[in-house]
Amino acid sequence: MAAGRAAAAGAAPEPLKPEFGFSLNTATVRGYKLTLPEQIDLAAKAGYGAIEPWLSDVEKFSTSGGSLADMKKKCADLGLKVQSAIAFAQWAVNDDAARAKGVEQMKHDMDLIAQLGGTHIAAPPAGAYDAKTKIELDAAADRYRVVLEIGKNIGVIPQLEFWGGSANLNRLEQVLYIAARAGHANACVLADVFHLYKGGTGAGAVAMLSRSVAHNLHMNDYPANPPREEIKDPQRIWPGDGIAPITEILRHLAANCAYPWLSIELFNAEYWKLPAEECAKTGLQKMKACVAALA
Repeated sequence: MAAGRAAAAGAAPEPLKPEFGFSLNTATVRGYKLTLPEQIDLAAKAGYGAIEPWLSDVEKFSTSGGSLADMKKKCADLGLKVQSAIAFAQWAVNDDAARAKGVEQMKHDMDLIAQLGGTHIAAPPAGAYDAKTKIELDAAADRYRVVLEIGKNIGVIPQLEFWGGSANLNRLEQVLYIAARAGHANACVLADVFHLYKGGTGAGAVAMLSRSVAHNLHMNDYPANPPREEIKDPQRIWPGDGIAPITEILRHLAANCAYPWLSIELFNAEYWKLPAEECAKTGLQKMKACVAALA
């Protein structure tokens, strides 16, 4: 026992990421209708370290004859990681046939992202948004384990995402339970500042997120009005411009030595009136200002 403790004490600690990384979720620039290569160029030119594309754009590029291997090299040449991706496969729904189709879709999506050099993908409660499609948490854990195993074989980790406005998986504690219940080493969650608020999860709950559980955090903010019950995705605003407790959220993560990629995710059509590069750069500047406020 003593020898074991001595060996553990003498082992070199795993190096910590010194700071948060910054990623562009392409929803933020979706109004410009850019192709995947154009999105990659924009993210790199604006100064991001990573990009979080939507599968619909990746699929469109691939089915139009584009080479994902070329895009993988392009990202590498530009110093840009494909840290995550947004997809909507219905892997968790109760209907067996629909779920089987959704699992196959998730497998397909994971393969595309792997070809692009990506390492993670969103796994939200797609197809189960209303109360009529209520998903039991233990059943969700079993279903999550299935896609985790598929991802393990492909090399892409599905991140369990919650949607604040959904009747299913709308709070952080629910996805934390599912992730733990799944009993899989790759289980993790994808949190979002807006969805924490929309679903009524307090910022203090973020203290439950460790380095192995939080790989990405969607960054955004929201105004005081409309009220929480009425606010919608298009009303998200730049991080730091609203009432979100972003400093508290980031402090909880930093206290856990958890430094996920901060990925700006907005759907605000007002921002699309800006030139695309200005929109992208503003998102990065706003996130960096939030991190600087921790000092």
